[in-house]
Amino acid sequence: MDLFESSERVFEEIPIPNGELKIMRNFMSPQKALDYYNRLNKSVDWQQEEVTLFGKTHPVPRETAWYGDKGIKYVYSNVHHAAKEWTKELLEIKMVIEYFNPNNLYNSVLLNFYRHGNHKVGWHSDDEPELGKTPTIASVSLGAERRFDLQHKETKEKIQIHLNSGSLLIMGGELQKYWKHQIPAQKKIEGGRINLTFRKVF
Repeated sequence: MDLFESSERVFEEIPIPNGELKIMRNFMSPQKALDYYNRLNKSVDWQQEEVTLFGKTHPVPRETAWYGDKGIKYVYSNVHHAAKEWTKELLEIKMVIEYFNPNNLYNSVLLNFYRHGNHKVGWHSDDEPELGKTPTIASVSLGAERRFDLQHKETKEKIQIHLNSGSLLIMGGELQKYWKHQIPAQKKIEGGRINLTFRKVF
């Protein structure tokens, strides 16, 4: 495998208190990112889950899927999930992430599909006990560029990052303890975005 491309790729460190954050904007070329977007759109078993708030049930404003090693289970949004078996595309992407980020090996991936600008995910932290105290999460963006917001839980400091197609964002250290993040609705965006967040579940 050519590790996607032969062009030089390095991480840009993003200064942030109480955590570690870095991004590789050219993790994939635009054409490679489009190719994976199209393949994952068709091959992944996408589900639109529901949540109940104040006695009313609502569809989650995005579609999700969970893949990983055999026997991996994970709870998010108060829903228990058993991982589906890795696909060829997901294993390819995982291998290249681990090549550039060798201190972290992943056994699962949560996928989100934002089909248009009204699809979103609200403020949250990936701080479930199954991920350990200082999880390192690798997030790959494919498709439409979307805004990624972070807010410090104590100081309320905010950071905004625009995640382009083919980018790789690494969140580590105590970031999940001290920060929350979201993908807000952006109604003017018409195209879809697939986000892959690789994790290690203990």
